[in-house]
Amino acid sequence: MRFRSAPFYLVLALSFQLLLLTSGGNAFVTTKPNMKNASDCKVGDDTELAMAPISEDDDLVAAGKLKELKKKEAELSRMLAAVRREKLSTLRSRPLTIGVVGFGRFGQFIARSFQKYGRVVVTSRSDYTEIATGMGVKYVPLADPAEFFAEGLDVVVLAVSIVSFEPTLKNLLPYIEADVKKKAENGIARGPLFVDVLSVKEHARQIMIDSLPAECDILCTHPMFGPDSGKDSWKGLNFVYEKTRIDQVLLDGSDLDTTIHGQERFTDAEGNQHSVHEDSESHVEGMDRMERFLSIWEEEGCRMVPMSCKDHDAYAANSQFITHLMGRILGAQGLSPTPIDTKGFENVLNLVGTTTADSFDLFYGLYKYNNNAIETIAKLQAAMDNVVSNLREMDKDDTK
Repeated sequence: MRFRSAPFYLVLALSFQLLLLTSGGNAFVTTKPNMKNASDCKVGDDTELAMAPISEDDDLVAAGKLKELKKKEAELSRMLAAVRREKLSTLRSRPLTIGVVGFGRFGQFIARSFQKYGRVVVTSRSDYTEIATGMGVKYVPLADPAEFFAEGLDVVVLAVSIVSFEPTLKNLLPYIEADVKKKAENGIARGPLFVDVLSVKEHARQIMIDSLPAECDILCTHPMFGPDSGKDSWKGLNFVYEKTRIDQVLLDGSDLDTTIHGQERFTDAEGNQHSVHEDSESHVEGMDRMERFLSIWEEEGCRMVPMSCKDHDAYAANSQFITHLMGRILGAQGLSPTPIDTKGFENVLNLVGTTTADSFDLFYGLYKYNNNAIETIAKLQAAMDNVVSNLREMDKDDTK
């Protein structure tokens, strides 16, 4: 059973219906820009008579119409609320057991929300027993991976740094393989769903594809927020994801058109199209598990953004990486507040503060593991040279 698609299309349909109601059926009528008064309108014109006089009868009709529309709007709101309650009830009736590898600041941040929807088991090098207990989750030392995977994990979220991602996964690999083998002996033909939350996507995608057993599904994600920006709520914050592998089928992440004949479908790496309703029970269960996990982020209010890992990294180099790059460059100059700061300079100091608060390992990972980072640096250097050259040329002109 799927949780995200049906409510989404229902919300879309209801919203469209509301748009038509509130526009009186004229939601897509355009007004000619050069019309000066009502007499400019001719028979057959597609222009709204905005300048036409309104009678008292028209006022009464409009008032009655508004009351009717408000009533229908309230009905639609009740329907949407009922759908959300049913969706949440369905999600919580079949809770996932989610393992989180890396219980540092970000791991704690996401585990706190996960525990509202299912059972959470966390592991880390440091002893976080007290924090985990206070949060209502179970802590298992990273020194005992066998115990961690013995918890019957449906999903494993790798919440470690970019630079430690590959060695961490490789250290866990023998225990992952043992878990998959044990499940196969018990008649379960799939391993856990593995999820990364790194700021670089192609790097994580390839490592998981190359390393994980074929029985493990893969979901690449990037929550575009953290413990600071999401401390009050996740509502409206971007959550980027790519469904990478389901039931041993490697998906084409660049193919975001997921419907065919009204049903969700996907394209594998060889260009073959598959329906989510294929006869494979394992496939249906894998898709269901992935959707249940994604629904947690959606229920927390995230703006869900399906995007290929390749496209993500191209966008991130020109947004996230350049932001961190400029913050580090400006921070290296030792900028500090002055008694006459402008709002613009205060924003600069805020940029320096937020970027340098993150570890240098994160910044280095954004550089090393995003193939677009070098090009971004080259463009920035060229732009800097161009600006300085223009200043010098103007200075020469002034001295003539």
